[in-house]
Amino acid sequence: MIIPGLLGTAFGHTEDSVGDYRLEIGWMNEPVVSGETNGIELFVSPLEPGLDLEEQVFKDGISGLSKTLKMQLILEDHKITLPLKEDHNIPGKYYAFVNPTVAGSYQANVLGNIGNTTVSLSMHPPKVDERAYIEFPESSDLTLNRLIDGHTAVVGEVNYLKESVDLLEKSNSQNSIGYVGIGLGIIGIVIASIALSKIKKK
Repeated sequence: MIIPGLLGTAFGHTEDSVGDYRLEIGWMNEPVVSGETNGIELFVSPLEPGLDLEEQVFKDGISGLSKTLKMQLILEDHKITLPLKEDHNIPGKYYAFVNPTVAGSYQANVLGNIGNTTVSLSMHPPKVDERAYIEFPESSDLTLNRLIDGHTAVVGEVNYLKESVDLLEKSNSQNSIGYVGIGLGIIGIVIASIALSKIKKK
């Protein structure tokens, strides 16, 4: 008797009802983080007479609603309508796949019909967290910034070499051009080697 309550809390699903039906939603993969493909699960089943909503459980799910129901996902001023895909193994269970790119509290509107019952229900799945809090040993954003900084440094060195060559072309000393040219060539090889080693590490 304790286990169902613990599972409901762990998975963070929320329930509501419309007419004679119980609806439950929650994220497919939890914890849910931004930037990862996920989906919202929808469970539809009849309400059991004589029980409060908190006492209701998913039972005798209603199949065949993928064409009559849809889900609208909202975050602030952004809105998208998602089709529902029915689970082939569990009657009454549906999926709306999505990649939440921004952390925050999303609103899920279930719209359509269940039989003769019109559905227009607003529900709220658990909050989407920032992806960085589960990344180890460092966030991918930090790694990207390091790559950008390294690329910028290499570009700066190349520009310096170009300026040095331009100055040498204006010089009348052929010997100086030869020696400095060799030096610049060595520097270029070193820079290229460093850049290549960074790319391989990433």
